[in-house]
Amino acid sequence: MTIATLDAITLAAELSREIRGEVRFDNGSRALYATDASNYRQVPIGVVIPKSIDDVVATVAACRRHGAPVVSRGGGTSLAGQCCNVAVVIDMSKYLNRILELDPEGKTARVEPGCVLDDLRDAAEKFHLTFAPDPSTHTHNTLGGMIGNNSCGVHSLMGGKTVDNVIELDVLLYDGSRMKVGRTDGEEFARIVAEGGRRGEIYSRLKALADAQAERIRARYPKIPRRVSGYNLDELLPENGFHVARALVGSEATCVVVLEATLRLVDSPPSRSLLVLGYPDVFSAGDHVPDVLRHKPVGLEGLDDLLVEDMKAIHLHPRNVQLLPDGGGWLLAEFGGNSKSEADAKARDCMKALKQSSNPPTMKLFDNPAEEKMIWTVRESGLGATAHVPGKEITWEGWEDAAVPPDKVGDYLRDFRKLLDKFGYACDLYGHFGEGCIHTRIDFDLVTEDGIKTFHAFLNEAADLVVRYGGSLSGEHGDGQSKAEFLPKMFGDELVAAFREFKSIWDPDGKMNPGKIVDAYLPTQNLRLGADYKPVHHPTHFQYPKDNGEFDRVVLRCVGIGNCRQHHSHTMCPSYRVTREEKHSTRGRARLLFETLRGEVITDLWQSEAMKEALDLCLACKGCKGDCPVHVDMATYKSEFLAHYYRARRRPREAYVFGWIDRWCVLASHAPGLVNWLAEAPGFSSVMKSVAGMHPERRFPHFAPQTFRRWFQERNPVDSDKPSVILWPDTFNNHFHPETAKAAVALLEAAGFQVRLPKRPLCCGRPLYDFGLLDQAKQQLRRILIDLGEDIDRGIPVVGLEPACITVFRDELANLFPEDETAQKLVRQSYFFSEFLTTKAPEFDYPKLARKALLHGHCHQKATVAMEHDQTVLRKLGLDWHPLDSGCCGMAGSFGFEKEKFEVSRQIGELVLLPAVRAASSDTLIVADGFSCREQIAQLTGRRGLHIAEVLFLALQDRASAELADPQPNQKKVLP
Repeated sequence: MTIATLDAITLAAELSREIRGEVRFDNGSRALYATDASNYRQVPIGVVIPKSIDDVVATVAACRRHGAPVVSRGGGTSLAGQCCNVAVVIDMSKYLNRILELDPEGKTARVEPGCVLDDLRDAAEKFHLTFAPDPSTHTHNTLGGMIGNNSCGVHSLMGGKTVDNVIELDVLLYDGSRMKVGRTDGEEFARIVAEGGRRGEIYSRLKALADAQAERIRARYPKIPRRVSGYNLDELLPENGFHVARALVGSEATCVVVLEATLRLVDSPPSRSLLVLGYPDVFSAGDHVPDVLRHKPVGLEGLDDLLVEDMKAIHLHPRNVQLLPDGGGWLLAEFGGNSKSEADAKARDCMKALKQSSNPPTMKLFDNPAEEKMIWTVRESGLGATAHVPGKEITWEGWEDAAVPPDKVGDYLRDFRKLLDKFGYACDLYGHFGEGCIHTRIDFDLVTEDGIKTFHAFLNEAADLVVRYGGSLSGEHGDGQSKAEFLPKMFGDELVAAFREFKSIWDPDGKMNPGKIVDAYLPTQNLRLGADYKPVHHPTHFQYPKDNGEFDRVVLRCVGIGNCRQHHSHTMCPSYRVTREEKHSTRGRARLLFETLRGEVITDLWQSEAMKEALDLCLACKGCKGDCPVHVDMATYKSEFLAHYYRARRRPREAYVFGWIDRWCVLASHAPGLVNWLAEAPGFSSVMKSVAGMHPERRFPHFAPQTFRRWFQERNPVDSDKPSVILWPDTFNNHFHPETAKAAVALLEAAGFQVRLPKRPLCCGRPLYDFGLLDQAKQQLRRILIDLGEDIDRGIPVVGLEPACITVFRDELANLFPEDETAQKLVRQSYFFSEFLTTKAPEFDYPKLARKALLHGHCHQKATVAMEHDQTVLRKLGLDWHPLDSGCCGMAGSFGFEKEKFEVSRQIGELVLLPAVRAASSDTLIVADGFSCREQIAQLTGRRGLHIAEVLFLALQDRASAELADPQPNQKKVLP
């Protein structure tokens, strides 16, 4: 049976009957899994998400009956195309992700294939152990994927590649056979062969293959730390113990499905020290790799000046790169020890030796763990930092992980740069220099026939170059289809024929991930773009100036590395963290958006229900824009899509209830007491919630008896000689929490400013974006630009209390009106409250407050300016405070109020924020600037969160200074 004649509908129905897991053969799911992190795209037959190992066995059996190829997949971060195929994709990551056993005495772990690397590392670190290979995707890649690709990472220098750390595998073959494989001594080999059956046949044939090819293997396999290309036939040699499990590592799901793995753990030095060395250029840095390796670092990375420049250009970790010592190329050497002093001593020994050289590098030894983490973040962000740089062409994988002997890195880099210049290519250079592995992304032209021919010619010469240096085509990411064509250059035709036989021993029908490694597609086939990629330019509301104003370029921004799939820290992506669904990750949504515009699998463009469904659980938190190394901005793309989607249909009523919240608040302000009574009265409350689309367990926020604007208009005028500042009276603090704005007035006046408000009520329109009401949002912004135009031209700053409102000025405004001079001025003149105090009032005399505090940052603020300004304020107050790595609160404007989204909202809050608040002592201040965040905290914990302006005002009151005016003259305390 061929793919063309395969009855996918019947197969899907059969799978749905036979497994407990999820069977998804719809076009949206197929589009979602059509690519990985590579240049390649192949739309799968369907997707299966098994809930048990039995589900995996049943899935393969059903596929076998129907003649359907299969490919098992973990985090989908592969860079050589090995995770996409016209096959049934078995996604192991959602359910089969457990650590089954961890033996600290034996230093082993037994895991399911979908287990995330950092889950294992975190569990092992409790016993000062670790799994040594740690790619930059360690927060979200899976052990099954690492086994498939033979992954490495920074600390493989300490403990080897994945292949060196696999003890035993439980594997499933396409024919239904299941067996455990590992190291095999002579006695066990004889027993297995004598037992006969499929396992005996396989072992016998593997032994014959290894014996026949032994001398070629010994001669042609490079003796370097990072040989990842080809099958691991060397592990079948007698000197390596005929290790069948390790022979399967790196086979990229072309031979077996891994059901379970027993892995080796190694000692993890409890203390680390980071030494950064600066050289004139990256080539000189490469030359000195052997000098540093003599001192036995546990990690040795390199990066060039172009990478640093690109990070600055896209504002990715700009402060972190300033920590680097002077130079044009750097080595990052990490040393480990049982104590900090031991690790530092190793680093200082290295420094001492290097200082005695004829041309010593600049050096900086980091003793601050936070700064060390920052530097490693710079290195780990290399792929994302180089993909989309304004003013430069998009860069792509394709020759991103070649490896050479470590003592030849400098010379190889020089020759490689000459080759790049010959073809007119540009790229940054970085990687695992201590093991000779060079990473880069190159600005290949993959959309024209001539460009693709040039790309192919370059790959040929690049392969020749690395083979000349005794290196490996792949030093980390595998062959897939991007490098498989060139394996004969590295191994010779005889060994490539042996690879073909190795696969046929396991998979004689050729149904396991076909077209990868052997009998592979050419690197110019199945391109995600290709010469036939002709995107249609669609008019958009946002202008996307950082993407040349082209939405078809916007949808290429996601490079697929999947940082949005992590669930350990940061903000991105809150809905994925609770659903573990690919379509609810930023990457999944970005890929669906690409497929929607491509129009092949998803054909209804802006009316795509698959796209709409994926966006429904997007909280528009902007966590992706802050955390994603390529700044995928799903909040903006969601608004764009919904604006087009609803042109052809009616919006749900909650769009007008929540989207027009500013209008309803103005009406309610005429009788706030009555509105509050109706909102709480049992009968009326239920009706109002039903009309609003609210969940029954949610409460309507209480309207204040007097708005902040009215209070401000009734107060006594202040000294007009002071410099002016416009305090933005946002809808939420104006109508619900005027005490926050009153506290801000007191603080700004105490800091020496005259506080002003816009002359008439204005709204930034933030709630409109959540429902794609972009025409109205633009009207709101035009009104603001007109009303504040003179003040903006005079340079008067605008200070906001609600972070979501200020990000409208800092983000949406710039994207909607990139050519408007007044708009661009407002972008530069708008400030978060703490940002304004720390940058524009540096001489402000901060009062002290002897209290404990937890700090929860608003997602939009973290995505825009991070939390350093709030942290500075809390430090200056003298608080005993702790920052929460709490991600999104889960409320996110109207999201948490909506009936269908309440449970997801609650689960997101329960990840970190809500438990931390409940665990805090009653006298601990909960600092949260966002109205949504404070509402989530209040409704689900009963605690009250405070804006940082309120915390400052508490400190002012405690100091009881007569110099500071009370914002409520007849009330001693604003805050309860």
